[in-house]
Amino acid sequence: MLLLLCAPFAPFAAAQETTAYRFPIEEVSRLYAANFGEMRPGHFHAGIDIKTDGVEGKRLVAAADGYISRIVVQAGGYGRAVYLSLPDGTTIVYGHMQRFRDDLEAHMQRERYRRRSNSVDLWFDAARYPVVAGELLGYAGNSGSSSGPHLHYEIRRGKDQERINMVREGIIRPKDTLSPRFMKLHYVEIDTLDCGIVRRRPMESYAVVKSADGGYRLTRQEPLPVGRKGYFVVEVTDRRNEVYNTFSVWRVTASIDQKPYFEYRMDRFPYELSRTCDAVSCYALQLSSRNEVIRLAQLEGAPERFYPTLIERGLIRSLPGEQHTIALEIEDDCGNCSTLQFRVVGREEAFVAAPLTDSLAQPAFREFTSHYRLGATFEATLPADALYESTYVRPMAGEVAPVDSGVVVLSPAYRLFEEVRTPLFKPLHITLRAPIPQTLQNRAMIAVRNWRGKAALAGGSYADGAVSVSTRTVGDWFIVADTLPPTIEPRFTPQSNLAASNQLTFKVADNFSGVAKWVLTIDGEWVPCDRYPSRGILVWHIDRPAAGILHRAVLVVTDGAGNRTEWQGDFRW
Repeated sequence: MLLLLCAPFAPFAAAQETTAYRFPIEEVSRLYAANFGEMRPGHFHAGIDIKTDGVEGKRLVAAADGYISRIVVQAGGYGRAVYLSLPDGTTIVYGHMQRFRDDLEAHMQRERYRRRSNSVDLWFDAARYPVVAGELLGYAGNSGSSSGPHLHYEIRRGKDQERINMVREGIIRPKDTLSPRFMKLHYVEIDTLDCGIVRRRPMESYAVVKSADGGYRLTRQEPLPVGRKGYFVVEVTDRRNEVYNTFSVWRVTASIDQKPYFEYRMDRFPYELSRTCDAVSCYALQLSSRNEVIRLAQLEGAPERFYPTLIERGLIRSLPGEQHTIALEIEDDCGNCSTLQFRVVGREEAFVAAPLTDSLAQPAFREFTSHYRLGATFEATLPADALYESTYVRPMAGEVAPVDSGVVVLSPAYRLFEEVRTPLFKPLHITLRAPIPQTLQNRAMIAVRNWRGKAALAGGSYADGAVSVSTRTVGDWFIVADTLPPTIEPRFTPQSNLAASNQLTFKVADNFSGVAKWVLTIDGEWVPCDRYPSRGILVWHIDRPAAGILHRAVLVVTDGAGNRTEWQGDFRW
């Protein structure tokens, strides 16, 4: 019999809100684009994304009495954001805003002019901007690392300001009567070498379909062959009423012969554990999957707090011919559940990891700092706890990935990890040495051929005959010089009257190292300019009265390698 483990948490048929907090945005349909704890490469999603019905400018209001403790303006991240502090120590974050309310907007602009900085991070005490529940904070938008209008809404609590699952706590209650879905099942058999390093047999994958009774089953009828020691990986997804977006699940449980041995649960996490999603997920699959890929076992570096039930770290064992029943259950944050049950049988042959015969391979133990060299041209330092599990590494030289025409390759490529899809909790430090012409030294950086096989910027800079960088991006590293400057294209006709648009907009792009700095002056005076990376634009929201006269604009954009482009032109305002 299948063991049903769903918590007594009824699915929500209609949108409601708790009496403790007001809904943060007015006059929207209360639909959602993302939920708490979604696994994204490099971080758990720390809040929920509320749709704004495809438009900007919806009113954002204080969810409770408190005070505005911080406002931020930046090109990436949450863009324009307000931080609301409550008397109990809770912080509520409103991200990707279009603009702040008038007094905050005016203060922010004064500070930008005073500091001559496009980005600001301003903090306030409780007496400066007190607010009551329902009071206007600003307007929803599409700023920062956002690909469409929405509100990123986040609640942090306690001394560690843990990000909390506000749907599970009943603060936000989406419309959701849809059960999560099992998409695929994988099995990984492992063996541990004498030194303690885990080796894996090639992953085995199985198709999953929905049964007539509403549960899920494997398309394979026979018991799955399993080894002496191994674990399962599930690909799962979830939907909500009235939207096409996909969501993560809140909980995954596993039992063997009706005995629970594993549970993953996403209730809350502190900021410093956000990156550990790369250990909770099966990272190599998660990178290219449209689903949540959850490992039903604990890696060395995966925090125990995410596993309320964990027997032998999620490993299952089976002797030859021995049969067991495995039952898996997934639950979304609104209480909808789905189950998958199947039989397994122990293989006759045992998987025994062969000792490495590569004499140049070296162990990298997670708990120790390790240093690696390849002649005089490659050095790497891997700090303690950078890895999520111990592994073998081998410094080696190889071929360089194809690069853009404006990028000059200045060294061979170097690799350290056998698997280029290896996640890192802490960055490793890389140093490459090669003869670099003096004219290119100030533009020299390190590029990496990533898991997609394409060259991408890792960063770094030249000094004393070497280029160094600290990076979490694993792959084949090589020195390049980016020689092409950014491009600037005005999104207005020169000398035209901009009174109707109330903004000065430029399209900007860079071939490789990315836009790093921009300075806009009007008639020789510095003015603040917002960058919207997903749209590739820079905007001056004109903040002075129109006089119908001609003005001279000068925009200077610099990329990550120091290449500089200047545009000059006139407009009427």
